[in-house]
Amino acid sequence: MHNHILSSIHSGTGRRLLAIVTFLGILSLTLTYPALAQEKMPRTITVTGRGVEMIPTTKTQVQLGVQVQGQTATAVQQEVAQRSNAVIDLLQSRHVEKLQTTGIQLNPTYSYENNTQRLTGYVASNTVSFRLNTQQVGDLLDEAVKAGATQIDGISFVASDSAIATAQQQALREATADATSQADTVLGALKLTRREVVSIHVNNANLSPPRPLARAAANMAISSQPTPVVGGEQQVDATVTLEISY
Repeated sequence: MHNHILSSIHSGTGRRLLAIVTFLGILSLTLTYPALAQEKMPRTITVTGRGVEMIPTTKTQVQLGVQVQGQTATAVQQEVAQRSNAVIDLLQSRHVEKLQTTGIQLNPTYSYENNTQRLTGYVASNTVSFRLNTQQVGDLLDEAVKAGATQIDGISFVASDSAIATAQQQALREATADATSQADTVLGALKLTRREVVSIHVNNANLSPPRPLARAAANMAISSQPTPVVGGEQQVDATVTLEISY
């Protein structure tokens, strides 16, 4: 009987000790797990680099047209068609690039007297655009006016497609190098080391709009002297955003 009581006491004590040890083990895992998870969580820095390339504009985008006023719609439209065909024939003979019609209009004109509207005639126009090497544009504008063009609506300067593509690639390289350099500078100041790129976000290399010629120059009257046309530069921008671990 006495031995049975002692066995029961020892057995109960063992179970309590086992329960205490198990609880302490679970508590230990609970306390240490967040610390371990925190150590494994990567630390990152996000930087955005920029690249800029300036390229010469070797092409000129021109928009010009024919405008005629007259008494009847038929007569006006026929004269516009005749002059426009002569201008287009000239442009095609000079092998201009990207020649296309950009506008055709025929509108009535009115006069107003004593609150009365009176039809006075019609005005018609035909507009085309094209692209040509800048050094050839001045002479061609003079010839276009002689062929029948009556207005120069706009001139802007652009780089060639191949030069733009090359500049876009170079701008992206510069943006990537700039972003990496920024990360190294910041991490170096903090005595930290750059590890690996976690994510990359590339913004397409953007081309600045073609540089327009001043309106006064674009609409100047053609004199006996060749029309001077001088290009400039066009800007290509690119940005790259890097997330880098350290």
